[in-house]
Amino acid sequence: MQSRSIIIYMIIMAAVTYLIRVLPLTLIRKEIKNTFIRSFLYYVPYVTLAVMTFPAIINATESPIAAFISFIVAMMLAWMGASLFKVAVVACVVVFVIELLPFI
Repeated sequence: MQSRSIIIYMIIMAAVTYLIRVLPLTLIRKEIKNTFIRSFLYYVPYVTLAVMTFPAIINATESPIAAFISFIVAMMLAWMGASLFKVAVVACVVVFVIELLPFI
């Protein structure tokens, strides 16, 4: 009985995943002219990347506090226009230094 319900769940998940990817292609055939929808679709890849990356940042270190501080420093550097390499190196150094502190 257990394996039957797992198979049913997998079929439902496959159908939902397929429909999410196929329905927009079949229903929307014209160019999208609505500025709100266009801007929403423009930012979907960035939001998806952020949603996948942020938990990995927090869980990659021994201390979530060090990860969060490093994240804030990296965001400030990126906001000021630093290169990706510089942001990554500084974030790693910040985590390293903070985790060396005895009170964290």
